[in-house]
Amino acid sequence: MSDASEIIAANAAFYVAFAAGDFVALAAVWSDQETISCIHPGWPAIVGRAGVIGSWREILKNAARPQIVCADPYAIVDGDHGRVVCIELVDGAPLAATNYFRRVDGAWRMVHHQSSAIAQFAASVDDQTEHGHSIH
Repeated sequence: MSDASEIIAANAAFYVAFAAGDFVALAAVWSDQETISCIHPGWPAIVGRAGVIGSWREILKNAARPQIVCADPYAIVDGDHGRVVCIELVDGAPLAATNYFRRVDGAWRMVHHQSSAIAQFAASVDDQTEHGHSIH
């Protein structure tokens, strides 16, 4: 499996765990390092494993948490670092998201997540770049 495919799989595991409300699986996607960070939409930056993982625990505890679907994921790999840019459909509303990963002991682990509102989302063949990726 290529690095890009492995990062896409790790990214998918993150969204599957969120959808299932599986805190243990979601926490396992993240690196154990204290340098991890996260910016939830409308929140200030959170830095450090306890704060980041704690924020996800609180979100997953909420019975009214939104349904999130990852659309159009695209992996960018640079050695032992990579990121997935994608669209998060949060209860149907689009957010732009970036999930950063680092290879840790041979496995891709998330080190940063950020999502934010976008003004417009249109997925069509006309929006393809010369590399065949959607413009967000």
